[in-house]
Amino acid sequence: MKYQTISIAEKKRIALVAHDNKKRDLVEWARFNGELLSRHELCATGTTDTLLEKTLKVPIRKLQSGPLGGDQQIGAMIAGGEIDFVIFFWDPLEPQPHDPDVKALLRIAVVWNIPVACNRSSADFMISSTLMDAPYERLLPDYGAYRERLAGRAER
Repeated sequence: MKYQTISIAEKKRIALVAHDNKKRDLVEWARFNGELLSRHELCATGTTDTLLEKTLKVPIRKLQSGPLGGDQQIGAMIAGGEIDFVIFFWDPLEPQPHDPDVKALLRIAVVWNIPVACNRSSADFMISSTLMDAPYERLLPDYGAYRERLAGRAER
């Protein structure tokens, strides 16, 4: 498979998401890492955005609540090259009414090779990486062949 290289700047664009039972965890994690997070562009869904903005005292791009389309907004931002990584504290023990949206968000992150942290430990490892405050060259699979797969058929 061929790859393209996408440059990620030192200032990362981070999406922050948490299910209801994980919001407290995310807010505590963000408070502990507030200085680092404040150096980056942040967006968040639903009430998580208000809680984080109040805690971090930095502007946060506000998106819809997950069940109202926030997860899909983040997915569209990933596909549009507007998100560098996702911190998503999801609750594996609580059924979610918008579970298909959650799966779609995680799927699109993998398709576009976006780093995703799904719990506090993985988030700690990700933001403590030396790559956090440095430019990074992210490899993106070249989807050109996939995009062109039906081009010959359409002309017939």
